[in-house]
Amino acid sequence: MAETETKNGLRYYNLSHRWGHGMPEWPSSPGINVGVKKFHAKDGVYVTEFEGIMHRGTHVDAPLHVTENTPTLTGYPVSTFFGTGVAVSIPKGKWEVITAEDLENATPKIQKGDIVMINTGMHHKMADTDEYYAYSPGLYAEGAEWLVEKGVKMVGVDVQANDHPMATKLVDHGLGPTHPHLIEEYKDYTGRDVKEDFPNWEAAHKILMVKGGIPGIENVGGELDMVTGKRCTFMSFPWRWPEGEGCGVRVMAVIDPDQSFRIPTGA
Repeated sequence: MAETETKNGLRYYNLSHRWGHGMPEWPSSPGINVGVKKFHAKDGVYVTEFEGIMHRGTHVDAPLHVTENTPTLTGYPVSTFFGTGVAVSIPKGKWEVITAEDLENATPKIQKGDIVMINTGMHHKMADTDEYYAYSPGLYAEGAEWLVEKGVKMVGVDVQANDHPMATKLVDHGLGPTHPHLIEEYKDYTGRDVKEDFPNWEAAHKILMVKGGIPGIENVGGELDMVTGKRCTFMSFPWRWPEGEGCGVRVMAVIDPDQSFRIPTGA
């Protein structure tokens, strides 16, 4: 169902998936609990309680999530989360990689200081399935390096993580493999070893956030198609959480049909 809102001549688009109880979760470490603590018929108020980690649904990561002794959520300048940018179409299928060439050729052209939202088409398949979490496309080192060198300020992707699934602990990386069957499946599908194509653990996370200071938003979705191919004003603010390593966010895009309102690139 569309959530587009028009107010004062501006059009607002929701680029986030639903968040909360029953949402699809990362398969190697699932588990959120949402319970009703008070309700109107008994208590006169309605209160719920959440228990779980923040790396769920549409959320942003901090450098601390992937590298020790690096900044938390409040280490990003707050201005990073607001500005002009582009939503670009880079269609990808099973286990394909978002390359530097894809980003270079994307339209509208990605410029220095842009916020970039990448639409692979996978947000349509966001569900509690292997197709979305285990077989999705994604960024890896080359694409992340290109974004850092271009000098973008924030990046969102409509896939399961800032990294390709074969660069995560699903296979033989980090604390993995949590899904060892994927190692042989990848070799049967491509004719290559996982470590041959993805030698480093979550390289895109580390290049974007630690090297580049660029927040990475995972699981972008919602009305992403409606702004793809357009230059927009984006906003997506995490909590003011000094120890936070990740946080659910509401990603919004704003378009002025008359093009009379525009945040300068790099603002």
